[in-house]
Amino acid sequence: MSETQTPRTSGLKHLWQYAGPHRPLVVKAATYSTLGKVMDVAPEVLIGAVIDVVVRGEGSFVATQFGIVDRWHQLLVLAAINVVVWILESLFGYLSAVAWRNLAQSMEHGMRTELYDHVQTLEISWFEDRSSGGLISVLNDDINQLERFLDGGAASLIVVFWNVVLVGAVFAASSWLLTLLAFVPIPIIVWGSIRYQKRLEPLYAQVREAVGELSATLSANLSGIQTIKAFTAEARESARLGRVSQEYREVNQNAIKYSSAFVPLIRMVILSGFTCTLVLGGWMVLNGRMEVGIYSVLVFMTQRLLWPLTRLGETLDLYQRAMASTHRIMDLLAVRPKMQEGALALPAPATGHIELKDVDFAYANGVPVLRGVNLNIPAGETHAIVGATGAGKSTLIRLLLRFHDVTAGEVRIDGVNVRDLTYAGLRGAFGYVSQDVFLFHGSVRENIRYGRPEATDAEIEEAARAAEAHDFITAMPEGYDTVVGERGQKLSGGQRQRLSLARAILRDPLILLLDEATSAVDNETEAAIQRSLARVTKDRTSVVIAHRLSTVRDAHRIWVMEAGQVAESGTHEELLEQNGIYAALWRVQTGDALAKS
Repeated sequence: MSETQTPRTSGLKHLWQYAGPHRPLVVKAATYSTLGKVMDVAPEVLIGAVIDVVVRGEGSFVATQFGIVDRWHQLLVLAAINVVVWILESLFGYLSAVAWRNLAQSMEHGMRTELYDHVQTLEISWFEDRSSGGLISVLNDDINQLERFLDGGAASLIVVFWNVVLVGAVFAASSWLLTLLAFVPIPIIVWGSIRYQKRLEPLYAQVREAVGELSATLSANLSGIQTIKAFTAEARESARLGRVSQEYREVNQNAIKYSSAFVPLIRMVILSGFTCTLVLGGWMVLNGRMEVGIYSVLVFMTQRLLWPLTRLGETLDLYQRAMASTHRIMDLLAVRPKMQEGALALPAPATGHIELKDVDFAYANGVPVLRGVNLNIPAGETHAIVGATGAGKSTLIRLLLRFHDVTAGEVRIDGVNVRDLTYAGLRGAFGYVSQDVFLFHGSVRENIRYGRPEATDAEIEEAARAAEAHDFITAMPEGYDTVVGERGQKLSGGQRQRLSLARAILRDPLILLLDEATSAVDNETEAAIQRSLARVTKDRTSVVIAHRLSTVRDAHRIWVMEAGQVAESGTHEELLEQNGIYAALWRVQTGDALAKS
């Protein structure tokens, strides 16, 4: 069964939706960019006025409009205005940069946290079909691509727009003929930009996919570095990474080839507009149809009008990369969980009574894992689930936690179907110790406290003692403040397992789930943990999956799984008397089978 997806909206529309809470900042940033562009255009006008003063003297625009006759005084006034203009341009440039970058950071933060929150709502099976590296590339690299566009591209588009408007106004006030000739290249540039956008879109989509594959390979190899070294596979993995990196390089080169061609082509179009202004405007001055000062302004303005349009190539490049990333982000946001969270809480007072009724289950491949399983675990009792590898023991735990939904039948806690419970209500009732222990990069204290964030240091130490972890913790150089490393790599397997057990004990759960909780410890530590568990599980519902039958011989009931079904059940003594599967396993583990052979 594939996950459902909502229809995709356009990248720009999605970005605009995200900008909703930030639109006052958008307006402020756009205003600063506009004012900065006004100040940026003004110096060209002042240059024309200076030339007008030099050429015409008392008949200049400054003299006739402001009554300043002396040329030197006219130049001083224009110089003072120029200083003010440059200061204002610098100020608005600074304010614009700060506003756009803060906007980019705010939207990046909002999008990343929303995307991560959404990913956490998806069921475990969805993660099992995807690489963590590919997800990280979306959550990190694709979000960063959006930030780059918002940081520079959006402001550039606004600046280009106002540049056309303001320069166009100066041209229109000077000469309609030159205005038409100078503006002829603009439709060609816009048309070319649209054509390039369509051509670049699939190319940058390929680039983003290649980035995801590269990130996935790097993540997998770094996580499995011990296996790589153990099998002396460094050269093979380097070659494999080289192939993936080369694929990324090739798709990037293809995109670069097309995006880089944009600016040279636009330069040729700009040349035509500039040449028209230079030649025709010069002819008009020579024939007395235009003032030298105005001609000078228009020559500068033609470059000011058309040259910034070359930046459309860079902006377009940022835009296409951002839109490719946006589509990947939107595709991830569009995924909807197949499992719907319930709305009920456990009835009070909760007791921890567990029932499985006629449960069938199969993973996505359709192969049955459980068939017609019926279990009844009364509140406060300790029940064990044993059996050969692949019998379905750990799958039962995953169904209790509702990491998956049953294919048929029901799983009930205190009489309530787990489908009807909220995730917080259901999983909050469990303390879970997995055979595949995961510790976060942080201190011992932080990892134990993960079970109950508000726990005091005294409570953390008490839980560590109960898990037989306190002695080895205090023996470490920094005690409870010792950093365990990523996934707890600085600790032994047994130490990691005891910290995981302490984390579950600290939670003081209604139901304790132990999936091979002592598989990585020696016999002496196992005996100590068993003594602790005897205290912790007293009057608490506990489900224990165990390979070593000696660790569960005192359970209230033992369920023997075989090929996805309950083959036997009873106490340790009752199962030995039945002389079935359990008795055979017991003889193998205790050495009786070897002694008789």
